[in-house]
Formats: sequence, C-alpha cells, structure tokens
Amino acid sequence: MTAMTLDAGATAPRRRRRRGRSPWLHVAMIPLTLLWISPILFVVMIALRSFDDIAERGLGAFPVSLTLDGFAGAFAGGGLLQALGNSLLVTAAGVIGSLLLSSWAAYALSRYRIPGRKAILLVMLAGNLLPPQILLVPVAQITQSVGIYDSLFALTLVQVGFGIGFYTFVLHGFMRGLPEEMFEAARLDGAGAARIYAQLVLPLSRPSLAALAALATTWIFNDLIWALTVLRSETKFPITAALLNLQGGFSSQWNVIAAASLVAAIPTAIVFFIFQKQFVSGLLVGSNK
Repeated sequence: MTAMTLDAGATAPRRRRRRGRSPWLHVAMIPLTLLWISPILFVVMIALRSFDDIAERGLGAFPVSLTLDGFAGAFAGGGLLQALGNSLLVTAAGVIGSLLLSSWAAYALSRYRIPGRKAILLVMLAGNLLPPQILLVPVAQITQSVGIYDSLFALTLVQVGFGIGFYTFVLHGFMRGLPEEMFEAARLDGAGAARIYAQLVLPLSRPSLAALAALATTWIFNDLIWALTVLRSETKFPITAALLNLQGGFSSQWNVIAAASLVAAIPTAIVFFIFQKQFVSGLLVGSNK
C-alpha cells in the first residue's frame, strides 16, 4: 500500500507537467514563424524564377517554372566569388583578431589592479556609442595617411578597432565573475599569467566567446559602410558592396540580385547554426546569479 502511494505521488508531478504543456503556444507561434520567414521565401521564389517570367507577370506572381538562371547570372564573371572570398577573409581575420585582443584586455582589466581600469573600460565602451557616420571622413584620412587605404588589411583593422570595445566589455563582465579561488590555486601550482589565461580563463570563457564570435561574424560579414569608406577597387570589395554594384548593373534582373543575396546569406546562417547552442548559453551566462 505504501509503495502504491509513493508511486502515485511520484507520477502526480509528471502528470501535472504534461498537462501544463499547452499546445496553444505552438499554434500561436505557427503564424508568427510564417510571417518571420516570408521575406526569405519571397526572395527564394524570385531567385528561382526566370527573367522573362518576372518581366511578364511581375515580382508577386507565383513561378510557372523553376530555373537556376539567376544563380548562373550571379556567378557569371567570377566577381561574386571573389567578393565572397574577400568577405570571408576579412570576417575570419576580424573575428579572430578582435576576440583575441578583447580577451587579453578583459583578462587584464578583470584580474589585475590597473590604475583607472574602470575609466579605461568606459572609454572603450563609449567608442561604440559614437555614430559611425561622423567617423567616416577621419577614418578614411587616417588610412590614407598611414598608407593602407584601399586594402583588405585596412578594412580588417577598422572592424577590429570598432568591435574591441564592446567585446571587452562583455568578456570583462564574465571574467570578473570567475571565482578567485581558482586563480589562487593556479598561482600556488606555479602557473603564470599566460598559463592561467590559456588553460583556465579561455576554456571557462568558451560560451561567451562563442556568442561573441557569432555576433562578430554577422556584423563584420554584413558590413557595408566601412567597406565603402576604406576601399576603392572593386576587386577588393566584400560581398555587400558587390551586391550594391550588382543591383546597379542589373537593376531589372531581380532574379540575379535575389540569387546573389541568398548566396551572401549562407555563411552567416551556417555560423549561427553551428554556434546556436553556445550562443544561447553565452547570452544566459550570469542570468541565474
């Protein structure tokens, strides 16, 4: 009798949890999801239509037949592939460089008594609050004066410089919350600052670094304003600037523009799906404290 009572008491919370999962939430999310992905579906539909079909029946009509002519036109000449390679190169170098420098700065500001460290952190964060429009001319003149104008190195350097403040602020908040006992134990074992950073701080900061890596990839890869500021040669343009030129050259070939836009969206989507778990966990770090 007692065992039956215990079994009944154990299964009661399970039944309440099952009953508490209402299907109406999923029902309500279906139209919101369709509304969210409708622009993507619209672009996919245009990319798979022929130019004659769009010119005859308009952009809003359903396709009569599907074709890959838009993708062939987007890749014609190799300009899109070169621009995609430029974007991947700048994004990879920018993400690695900015997160590496930001982790160094956050580690130093959070674990060592540096004079004026709070002021340094606030100044670094305040730099991200400035609108980029007022910095376009100074940045262009600085890159020209140092001889790096119209180069991918200049674009990478600008991306690192304008992202390091925010990344340092986020990593500083996480590293400051790490228990001091771990650092004291590492010092007692004879570990120096570099070893503590490499073997203790970096592994523990992996969720935050993954979240920032996903954000940085999206920001740098989709940037247009700084590319137009420090670059002049079309052969060095990233994918965003190449899409702008493509729209000017094929202003009526919307299937080509839509196909190129889908190609440009693939890398950031891949990065997000790879790091989505780390991204969510990184955003939730410290929420239960």
